[in-house]
Amino acid sequence: MSAESPAVPGQFTRRRLQFRAWRGTRPFWAGLFVLLSGFPIIYFPYAHLQLGHLTLAMATTAGAGSLIIGVLLIVLGISLWFQKHIRTFAGVAAILLGLVSLPVSNFGGFVVGFLLALVGGAMAVSWAPGVPPQPQPAGEGAAGQDGTPGIAAAEVGTGGVSEPQDLTKTTPVNGTNGRHSAG
Repeated sequence: MSAESPAVPGQFTRRRLQFRAWRGTRPFWAGLFVLLSGFPIIYFPYAHLQLGHLTLAMATTAGAGSLIIGVLLIVLGISLWFQKHIRTFAGVAAILLGLVSLPVSNFGGFVVGFLLALVGGAMAVSWAPGVPPQPQPAGEGAAGQDGTPGIAAAEVGTGGVSEPQDLTKTTPVNGTNGRHSAG
């Protein structure tokens, strides 16, 4: 391998860049928060916490409700990753399930699952797909007649500031002072 040969990225770098591109086209972080919110909601009603020699059992009569809410949140989180067009529905559903988990599932998994569901749902509702960059025409951004970079030839005479054009012809500059012609 010589010093002039281009460096070929390794498998890890290629996969990392592919994942980064995939992650950028969908509400990834919203899906991750919604997915993670389901675990504390499922776990705490069935857990037996040990505090020294004291066993704290959190088994409630609403354990089935906690299980359903947690599984639905996990499914919504995965759906946000692979079905980005349902982001509004999934976000609103995650917020509602997080609110329902407060009375059903030990204060929403000790508020951890509740907060994760609210933040993830809000992120999912507010996410919008990015607009692909528009290619610039060849004339824009080129050097002007006098060699100044970034000023097009048509803008050189105006000092680099383009004036907005008024298409209504009602400005005092046109002499109409807001009056429209009737003819």
